[in-house]
Amino acid sequence: MRDQLEKHLSSLQREGVITGWHDRRITAGKEWQNEIDDNLNYSQIILLLVSPDFIASDYCWDVEVRRAMERHEAQEARVIPIILDSVDWKNAPFAGLQALPKDCKPVKKWGNRSDAFLSIAQGIRIVAKELAENL
Repeated sequence: MRDQLEKHLSSLQREGVITGWHDRRITAGKEWQNEIDDNLNYSQIILLLVSPDFIASDYCWDVEVRRAMERHEAQEARVIPIILDSVDWKNAPFAGLQALPKDCKPVKKWGNRSDAFLSIAQGIRIVAKELAENL
């Protein structure tokens, strides 16, 4: 679903509103942990793609979520949970944050997933505009 989300965010990328990055962009010979750390430490918007695999990943939970929430709490970045699939996340460190898509309905539960991704893209556009206004 990350690939589908990326397609729906392409207009924001073309407009220069956001620049996308994910760990699949790490090229051969680079140290993956350094690349992830660098991007976590410098991103203004951090999307958490919440799914059973995400919740089950020790690295995502212990490293990525922890660092993302530290930056969010320090108001250095905005963390946005993106609920992709049904999973118990209501006690997660990010449970107090407003998630996307609309009504925190998992993308997989939408009859038309494009509508879910549109809701996500619109929400990210609003956040990017808020952050740009506060610079």
